[in-house]
Amino acid sequence: MTDRTITPTDLFPRGPASGAMGLIELLRPRKTQAAFSTPALLEAADAVDDGKPLIELRNVSKTFGATKALSDLEVSIRPGELVTVVGPSGCGKSTLFNILAGLEEPDAGNILRLKGVSSTASDLLGKVSFMPQRDLLLPWRNVIDNAIIALEIEGMPRAEARKLAMEMLPEFGLAGFEKQYPNQLSGGMRQRVALMRTFLFKRDLMLLDEPFGALDALTRTMMQRWLLDVWQKHKRTVLFITHDVDEAIFLGDRVLVMTARPGKVKLEQVVDLPRPRKADIVTSPEFIALKKTLLEAIEEESMKSFQVAGH
Repeated sequence: MTDRTITPTDLFPRGPASGAMGLIELLRPRKTQAAFSTPALLEAADAVDDGKPLIELRNVSKTFGATKALSDLEVSIRPGELVTVVGPSGCGKSTLFNILAGLEEPDAGNILRLKGVSSTASDLLGKVSFMPQRDLLLPWRNVIDNAIIALEIEGMPRAEARKLAMEMLPEFGLAGFEKQYPNQLSGGMRQRVALMRTFLFKRDLMLLDEPFGALDALTRTMMQRWLLDVWQKHKRTVLFITHDVDEAIFLGDRVLVMTARPGKVKLEQVVDLPRPRKADIVTSPEFIALKKTLLEAIEEESMKSFQVAGH
């Protein structure tokens, strides 16, 4: 097979699948590159925490017609942090992610800084890596070729991209499965392929939108522990949406609890639990105390959501 730069037509010969073109837009470089530089890719995202936020949002609001999804949201994330976000349904978590991914512009009057530089949301497109709730694996591509999509879109020759991905397969529990197709994989394995694709697209900030939400409880627990192992090795900066309070505490350095719509941060809870975190930490008094605090905050906001819905 001849190595060449992949195009959206290659990815979607029968037309774009639902949701998949959004993924392509996230991966597409903002400017055409004459040639791909491997050192630029490998340079990626070693976390250096100088005390300054990697990403900072101030006074961020977002309105859709008559609906205000976010109101004066303030969030800052330091390099190398894993920050989790919880809140009642409809509180604007996904809107926040879409802004950080560069897919939605907030209302006028906001402050958004990346590495201290004032930016618009569209400036972030292609500068963050994003994994939505669905794995969005392409059924006609095997594991290795699904994992390298972002590298190909950026212009890396396919043989070089495959070499990089092959080296990462064991770390993601996929050694020996590189030639399998999505319909031959379990749910957990599909999510690992999608996460490997996200890690290979090396950016300073990773956005993970409920990546384990569709998995059974046992697989979900195993994936959480596996993700922490991978994160602690690579030290990427991660913003992780979840509806699971245990997951938010187990994974996070901090947990952000959002209010009912219009969403803003109600509570910023530091998770002062030792790392690496073992499975039995969820039964410790410290973990249970954190869970109680978070559940109380979320329940209060959930009740507001029901009252608004029922007038």
